[in-house]
Amino acid sequence: MHRAGFVNIVGNPNVGKSTLMNALVGERISIITSKAQTTRHRIMGIVNGEDFQIVYSDTPGVLKPNYKLQESMREFSDSALKDADILLYVTDVADNCEKNADFLEKVKHIGSKTFVIINKIDLIDEQRLLKLVDFWHTALPEAEIVPISAQERFGISQLLKRIVELLPESPPYFDKDALTDRPERFFVNEIIREKILLCYDKEVPYSVEVAVEEFKEEENIINISAVIYCERDSQKGIIIGKNGLAIKKIGSAARKDIEAFFQKKVFLQLYVKVEKDWRNRENKLRNFGYTLSHKQS
Repeated sequence: MHRAGFVNIVGNPNVGKSTLMNALVGERISIITSKAQTTRHRIMGIVNGEDFQIVYSDTPGVLKPNYKLQESMREFSDSALKDADILLYVTDVADNCEKNADFLEKVKHIGSKTFVIINKIDLIDEQRLLKLVDFWHTALPEAEIVPISAQERFGISQLLKRIVELLPESPPYFDKDALTDRPERFFVNEIIREKILLCYDKEVPYSVEVAVEEFKEEENIINISAVIYCERDSQKGIIIGKNGLAIKKIGSAARKDIEAFFQKKVFLQLYVKVEKDWRNRENKLRNFGYTLSHKQS
């Protein structure tokens, strides 16, 4: 008998969804920073065993949208409630449970097997943890409560075992050697964007999108050309930096991670272009791989 199913990971920003995803998949699929809104897309990571296949799905943190990019991010989160065989609702020991209460209400009624994953338990004592477990038993009475520390990998193997037990009987959905549904270029974009999130403050990281324009793999090297899009000329100046030092730092850090990802030498060229107000322009969002279910003029 072969089991297979979709295990979708949802929750508020910064509770450790991407760290959990990477721990469960055993590979660095989702980028991780301490900044909210790091994950913008719905990203699949696939784990294969001899008699099972788990298709994990990492989603953006649930938020109330302020512009069209965030509307798309919210739609990725909402869609994860509709096609889950198993739902992992991730919270942590500092999470504001009142935030996005409308989304939590939807979680109550999805009809799929639901886990409440209480992350970062290494940061609190047992008494506070017991109070949190009681709270979630009341808030989501049908859910199974699982305390973990994704960063320390505490509780991950037990959670994986439980997920496999609950998978529906099914043939695999993807090839058994597949790791993700995303193309190679996507991970190059994400690695570069992660370095921008880590290196710049304030509005700059949130106004940036990355697009790979050239990806040529040769026998001994991968030649990559990528464009960093921002919304204003002032942001372009900040990203490039004095004498180009800032963008050189981004390129060097990104190249090392891309080489580690592909296990191959990489030549990386970065360019910066201004694309005014791209976060509110539907044609640009579609070009960058975001979807919006409703159309506005």
